[in-house]
Amino acid sequence: MADRLTMQDPRKQYPQPPFPRQPQSVPGSAADMDPKPDHGETSYTGSGKLAGRKALITGGDSGIGRAAAIAYAREGADVAISYLPSEDADALEVITLIKREGRKAVALPGDVTDEAWCRELVEKTVKELGGLDILVINAGRQQNRPSIDKVTSEDFDLTMKTNLYAMHWIAQAAVPHMKAGAAVITTASIQAYEPSAILLDYATTKAGIVAYTKALAKQLLEKGIRANVVAPCPFWTALQSSGGQPPEKVMKFGSESQYGRPGQPVEIAPVYVLLASQEGSYITGEVYGVTGGAGVA
Repeated sequence: MADRLTMQDPRKQYPQPPFPRQPQSVPGSAADMDPKPDHGETSYTGSGKLAGRKALITGGDSGIGRAAAIAYAREGADVAISYLPSEDADALEVITLIKREGRKAVALPGDVTDEAWCRELVEKTVKELGGLDILVINAGRQQNRPSIDKVTSEDFDLTMKTNLYAMHWIAQAAVPHMKAGAAVITTASIQAYEPSAILLDYATTKAGIVAYTKALAKQLLEKGIRANVVAPCPFWTALQSSGGQPPEKVMKFGSESQYGRPGQPVEIAPVYVLLASQEGSYITGEVYGVTGGAGVA
């Protein structure tokens, strides 16, 4: 893994395409990616910015959610992660890493398209961790389709439920447990502003996440709770190789960015730390783009 603490050219800090052809079935596994993503397993160093906090991260088994979970634990937080049961192998690695930091870890396997489970996972988090200070709504569905006639009602419904409905159900269940100083962080995408033709339903939900979070921030500030959005792209995660992009595009993923490479999940983790910590006290209702120079809006 790259040395993140040494000053260097960021364009060359991590692997550049071309990458091997590597299609995976949904939901994909970080362990099967080549090159392996850097989630901060050995490269993220904490400094106590979240000491004593209690966090829930959806989609915490791999990708950006995994990087946030590792960073939060190293910053002193106890962490619960939700994920699909089929992602158990990746998730157990994260649970082990959290515990290695001396923090409490809670594994929450289940399907966030189920409203009852969304509410239950919040209650389990509060019970196991003794409260909830940081909510990261990150789990997402992305499946490329070449044209509008290929986006079935089943596709559209599943993407909406995973990316939008689940966000609402989880936030609605979580807010009553959160106190002044707490933080909500959602994961959108540059797709909210520059949608790709092959990601019609996904891009629609990412724009919805931005609008929802901005509106939520206005409500929650009355309680002293902040809400912000992180809008990444392109990041090297299993979401891409498991149908988020066509296999041919995965092989050159990130090559069109100004960096000439995709971002690694650990490179976005500090943003999630900032937005969760008291250092971000004057930040709410904002969209933080981490796009390798592409910008947002």
